[in-house]
Amino acid sequence: MRAALVTRLDGPEAIEVADVPTPEVADGQVLIDVAAAGVSFPDVLLTRGEYQVKPPTPFVPGSEVAGFVRVAPAGSGLGVGDRVAAFPFLGGFAEQVVCDPALVFPLPDGVTFDQGAALPMNYLTCHFALRTRGRLAEGEKVLVHGAAGGIGTAAIQLAKAWGATVYAVVSDAAKADVARSAGADEVVLADGFREAVAELTSGHGVDVVVDPVGGERFTDSLRSLAPLGRILVIGFTAGGIPEVRVNRLLLNNIDVVGVGWGAYWTGVGGPGFVRRQWDDLVPLLETGRLDPVIGSVRSLDEVAVALTDIDERRATGKILLTP
Repeated sequence: MRAALVTRLDGPEAIEVADVPTPEVADGQVLIDVAAAGVSFPDVLLTRGEYQVKPPTPFVPGSEVAGFVRVAPAGSGLGVGDRVAAFPFLGGFAEQVVCDPALVFPLPDGVTFDQGAALPMNYLTCHFALRTRGRLAEGEKVLVHGAAGGIGTAAIQLAKAWGATVYAVVSDAAKADVARSAGADEVVLADGFREAVAELTSGHGVDVVVDPVGGERFTDSLRSLAPLGRILVIGFTAGGIPEVRVNRLLLNNIDVVGVGWGAYWTGVGGPGFVRRQWDDLVPLLETGRLDPVIGSVRSLDEVAVALTDIDERRATGKILLTP
């Protein structure tokens, strides 16, 4: 089969598309014919050896897919031909991938493979961020950084589905249109966002900040929180890891909350937690309240371009690959 291979840790431009053996299916594993694969920021980090998990080269990246079940173990609740989304973590940028059945999820009728491949990483991360770590309540105000990206658009849609008012932060006017299409109530530019948010909230601030960006915005994000507000630290796409003056947390009664979705479900939460998350999303998918924003769909041969678009922050919505 054809697959994208990381043979050396020199970034997206070093990835190669080659013919490789079809994956061996161990007892208890599911084999999926990949129709679409999602591309995410961790995939970029993996190509440089900068992610917390460092698989030995050569390896096939690609953490999330959608497609048909080719092989399923007895007792898994899955059958040959089932339409599914899955989170294999590695191996998704290929024509076939194996996955733990606990991380394979039935696709509701009407949800396309493109939509399915856009769901696992971003929507399950944001579900964990807003529900478990952020304790989001109906009627609260949420500020979303990187609001035109995959995490950002997912956070907007989930927060809106759960009854929040959403303020989106973007870097330019074109990305503002993407954030609005995802459902944001208000969109502001990153330059001067603190003042804009203060005006929109009559100086009160927001209850939750979703921050996959990090960098220099972090301090102004803290200053944008209302009393008892929470900032959810999801990632650092801007490159810089901010530092916190903890006296600000004490004086304003605010929280800085780490969001390590993978660390949670591979630890105390267990894989069953992920399936419970998925089951919580299904009604929202069936009613159309969640509709992943697809930025572009590229062929497997364009994998380096797709990764570079994310790396250089040109991507909007979710980027997909088709084998």
